[in-house]
Amino acid sequence: FDGHRIELPNLLAENEVVITADCAYMNTGEGLHRFVDPVDNETYLYTQFESADARRMFACFEQPDLKATFALTVTAPSHWKVVSNSPSPDPEMITPTTSRWTFEATPRMSTYITALVAGPYHEVRDSYTGTFGTYPLGIFCRNSLAQYLDPEDIFDLTKAGFEFFEKQFQIGYPFGKYDQLFVPEFNAGAMENAGCVTFLEDLIFRSRVTDAAYEQRANTILHEMAHMWFGDLVTMTWWDDLWLNESFAEWAAHYANVNATRYVDAWTSFSNQRKAWAYRQDQLPSTHPIAADMVDLDSVRVNFDGITYAKGASALRQLVAWVGEPEFLTGVHNYFVKHAWGNTQLSDLLSELEATSGRDLSGWTDEWLRTSGVNLIRPQFELAADGTYSDFTITQEPPSAPAGLPPTLRSHRMAIGLYDLVAGQLTRRERFELDVVGASTKVPALVGIKQPALLLLNDDDLTFAKVRLDEKSWRTAVEHLGVVDSSLARAIIWGAAWDMTRDAEVSTGDFLALVLSGIGQESDIGVVQGVLRQLKSAIDQFAAPANRSGYLEQLANGVLGFAQDSEPGSDHQLAFARVFNSCATTSAHLDIVAGLLDGSITWSGLKIDTDLRWSLLQRLVVTGRLAEEAIEAELRSDDTATGRRQAAVAFAARPTMVAKELAWADIIERTELPNAILEDTIGGFVQPDQVELLVDYRSKYFAALPQVWAKRTMETSQSITMGLYPAFLVDEETLAQTDAFLAGDLNSALRRLVGEGRDGIERALRARAADTSK
Repeated sequence: FDGHRIELPNLLAENEVVITADCAYMNTGEGLHRFVDPVDNETYLYTQFESADARRMFACFEQPDLKATFALTVTAPSHWKVVSNSPSPDPEMITPTTSRWTFEATPRMSTYITALVAGPYHEVRDSYTGTFGTYPLGIFCRNSLAQYLDPEDIFDLTKAGFEFFEKQFQIGYPFGKYDQLFVPEFNAGAMENAGCVTFLEDLIFRSRVTDAAYEQRANTILHEMAHMWFGDLVTMTWWDDLWLNESFAEWAAHYANVNATRYVDAWTSFSNQRKAWAYRQDQLPSTHPIAADMVDLDSVRVNFDGITYAKGASALRQLVAWVGEPEFLTGVHNYFVKHAWGNTQLSDLLSELEATSGRDLSGWTDEWLRTSGVNLIRPQFELAADGTYSDFTITQEPPSAPAGLPPTLRSHRMAIGLYDLVAGQLTRRERFELDVVGASTKVPALVGIKQPALLLLNDDDLTFAKVRLDEKSWRTAVEHLGVVDSSLARAIIWGAAWDMTRDAEVSTGDFLALVLSGIGQESDIGVVQGVLRQLKSAIDQFAAPANRSGYLEQLANGVLGFAQDSEPGSDHQLAFARVFNSCATTSAHLDIVAGLLDGSITWSGLKIDTDLRWSLLQRLVVTGRLAEEAIEAELRSDDTATGRRQAAVAFAARPTMVAKELAWADIIERTELPNAILEDTIGGFVQPDQVELLVDYRSKYFAALPQVWAKRTMETSQSITMGLYPAFLVDEETLAQTDAFLAGDLNSALRRLVGEGRDGIERALRARAADTSK
């Protein structure tokens, strides 16, 4: 045994291997994770195996095409619940306090979707009856969270998802029972273990959240459910097709959310949040084709990124539009039937889609799946004397970032929307759908059409491309963006403005002005929160240093007014209040934060609940208004798992050298620190308002990384590398130290993550130059 593998020499044609092992519990969210609840001192366990961590719990041949059946026998305390892929059997008592659960063998499946969850979990039961049978449903969470669980909403979404997917796929759910388990200290949003899906327990809301959080939870539930067919029933042969697993689930979840739940504007959220992630990822030096070559497991682990999820889903959405929705779904059905319980490659799905649609998909595959980077499309036109278009062309530019990419031009199925101001609303007057091919595409349908107040390329968000507005449309957007009558159209315009800011075509100050002029009228709460996060990020990284404090004050004043003008108790009031808190820096603004925390200031309808209290306290700690005594007092009143995480943020965020030294030691030296506390300590340590305290840690960061990667797990190493990169030290010295580090002999995953950090510094320097010259 070499620490990872057991050599099996002199094998016969058939062999039986028996391995007895004593394995360690993990506190990193990998393998079999162990957590002790501070509320009742109870122990909770769960597994997380993707991509290759099943070996941390049991010996196995661990690659996705080596499917097997799994029969687990588990001995555990008698008062525990024990859940796995097969239905939970009645336990057999072994001692007065210990019982044994003997599970039936699973169907054939890959190791990475096997699972075991055990502990005194709170359990709620229901069932779903559909066209293909009745399935038992379960929801589980820690006992101390049971009071916050809303099983009715989760069961309703689950049943709606089953009904929708069974209708669309025309094949029944394959795993008999369906348990959804909300577990502590989970590294991802969720994991599609067959019939035993695990979720980040933050999706159980103990404090008030906006409807955007409920929509995100619904999307996550539907995403994992889609995997039961695409990924679990039919599985990729190797991780090269990881993108297809995740892209299909990403597309299917939004498709189901729009058509089967109350979240009918889910494509707006996709455009505003998920595609923004993909656009950013696709312009990094680590960009890769959607169908990437996964040469080793390290490559797999860092490729759970915006390209694999959101760009791939965008490509699939365009493919659906091109081949036709009925043809696409029929092809998917045939794919499931033909390859059930087996393994496939991309070509297997494409052959089914070609058969149902009659289209040759080889060109689409080469153009969209095997190239990198994002195209930029612009309108180019001439006007006649009467204000109509006399000529109209759409130009397409090859990817500009990162440097050195091939000059790829793609075919785009897209729409053009023409919007006029009517009765105070920007309303779409006409829509034209076409294929954009090559460097320029004439649009004769627009010749003779009167120029609108706003012309929007990629209306309805059918393709994956950056878009630009013409001069008149930009002026209209600045003045009237909040009254565009389509939330998706607004999201596309907001996205274009953010993209122009990232590309240093629009200054941070101008982006701030655009946001403050339009966000108060934005009705989609997810867009409100997403755009304001982008603006705060721009101020912290892209603003010229001399402008930053002024921008923060302008933003704080703006959202303070929006919060006070919002309907009491509304999602908008809560969202604006949270942003106000995050950017409060002046004495007057911090006095309001302090007043909200101690109750001397109240806003009608705004409840200062547990998590909002922590946010207010943390802001006052960052700015030096409160110290450790206040943190300790708050922790005494909320000594829960979440309270301890919030306290970790606050302790690390104190604006003193001593606090930073303690936090640094916790992150770098304390290997016993659980993954969730580690993440929150990093989040508290790195504060854009405390740049002067972080300067000395730049060189310490690069010095520490080799040992981090030598001694820590992959998940922990990634968290430290990404979280501690000196992203707010935007200067040539950071570039120089980064370059010196990258010149060494590095693990490929480490090299990729640090290179991505470097790209952020270069982009920030360009944006700051644009903001300085404003």
